[in-house]
Amino acid sequence: MNQEPTKIVLREDEMPRQWYNIQADLPTPLPPPLGLDGSPIKPEDLARVFPMNIIEQEVSTERWITIPEPVQDILKLWRPSPLYRAKRLEKALGTPAKIYYKNEGVSPAGSHKPNTAIAQAYYNKEFGIKYLTTETGAGQWGSALAMSCKLIGIECKVFMVRISFDHKPFRKIMMKTWGADCIPSPSPMTNIGRKILAEQPDTPGSLGIAISEAIELAVEREDTRYALGSVLNHVMLHQSIIGLEAKKQFEKISAYPDIVIGCAGGGSNFAGISFPFLYDKIHGKDIRVIATEPEACPTLTRGPYVYDAGDVAKMTPLLAMHSLGHGFIPPAIHAGGLRYHGMAPLVSHVLHNGLIEATALPQTECYEAALLFAHTEGFIPAPETSHAIAQTIREARHAKEEGKEKVILMNWSGHGLMDLQGYDAYMSGKLEDYPLPEELLKQSLAAIKDHPKP
Repeated sequence: MNQEPTKIVLREDEMPRQWYNIQADLPTPLPPPLGLDGSPIKPEDLARVFPMNIIEQEVSTERWITIPEPVQDILKLWRPSPLYRAKRLEKALGTPAKIYYKNEGVSPAGSHKPNTAIAQAYYNKEFGIKYLTTETGAGQWGSALAMSCKLIGIECKVFMVRISFDHKPFRKIMMKTWGADCIPSPSPMTNIGRKILAEQPDTPGSLGIAISEAIELAVEREDTRYALGSVLNHVMLHQSIIGLEAKKQFEKISAYPDIVIGCAGGGSNFAGISFPFLYDKIHGKDIRVIATEPEACPTLTRGPYVYDAGDVAKMTPLLAMHSLGHGFIPPAIHAGGLRYHGMAPLVSHVLHNGLIEATALPQTECYEAALLFAHTEGFIPAPETSHAIAQTIREARHAKEEGKEKVILMNWSGHGLMDLQGYDAYMSGKLEDYPLPEELLKQSLAAIKDHPKP
């Protein structure tokens, strides 16, 4: 009797050679970004922030975009990433469901983020850029870009949300080890940082503030551009390599998922695992796709679908997305990468089109799920990843109730070895659930009540 392998691996020569662009297959076109005057922006309007070769990808509707050879060569340091069958987790749950997870924690930075960081650093270097600025929440993206800039050969400056900067000292050491400057945000280095510090000296910061600071520095110099780790179309494109590999791996075992699950903060790892499968759904395949977020920052589940700025200072164009309001200051939950006020326009659009579902989970349930995963599969997941695990466990238990052998795929987006303070707080009984109060949500949404709807 042939037993299915614990992990399904691809050879390097089986790694996808092209990224998948879901814009080619959307039932309705993605609403365009708008300027502050309400008119659609032109690609050249973004040229002070991004290099033109990345802007071309941002607006492209071509289905397949070739991965440059130098990018492929670096990705091969850890790609193709393994697809695991979570047999021990299945046994612990007593479920008939088969649970699979795509392990993106095998990258040098420990998460899925280098999939786009390598590409963005490469395209900026090709365009003649010498410095990149960016923001980071939990530190996964900052670490990934720091590593990528060092491997590609450009300089990197990272504005890290202050609460994460204080809680996650090893993340900033990782960034420094890879040669990047890591600055707590808000900072006195920028006009927006100084303004917010004067108004709220004790602010925990937010990704929206850190983005404003990073963009402000980027537009001041010709040799500097800004890199974003989530939200924008080109980031979703670069991450599609995750789902493309997973499809090949399922082919090897003659299987296909009934349910695909990813945690969602800005949308990149969720899009990476799910968009190649949404291609099949758009073309008639019966599959459920679920984005899972924290109930403390419920962008998809409680935020309206509206045009809003991607940052506090409104330096970005207005994007059509589910948003809690660009001025939203999220609570200091440990899943720092899931604290963004908005959601990727492409992820928002596929939810609006009914192609995906969205759920919001309490953080104690997520940590409970993370511990069960660590106790059965061994790997300690990032707090962000724990949301996907918790949703997967919900679906596996539902399959048990129904007595159905569902095939569930989740994106294991990163390890939690730099996030152990959160585990310590949970195991010490110090973590509490925090459903976002309706009053706070109303206050935040008041600032965008007159914004146009897509």
